[in-house]
Amino acid sequence: MIRRFEFVGGNSAKYWEISQQSQSVTVRYGRLGTPGQLQVKDFPSEEAAKEHVAKLVAAKQKKGYQECAVR
Repeated sequence: MIRRFEFVGGNSAKYWEISQQSQSVTVRYGRLGTPGQLQVKDFPSEEAAKEHVAKLVAAKQKKGYQECAVR
């Protein structure tokens, strides 16, 4: 499942997406309307990947990103 977050404020209009597939975490981010950049990171266990996802999501929400539906 892909979770999408967007931040629109000031001169910024950007998105951040995250998904987990077993031990692999995929992040895509960029300006709204662009394909963005993609990062994939592998972890030693599925639990470690899940903890990493939770940590990143909390950090984005703290910065003001709002979760929205995947387009």
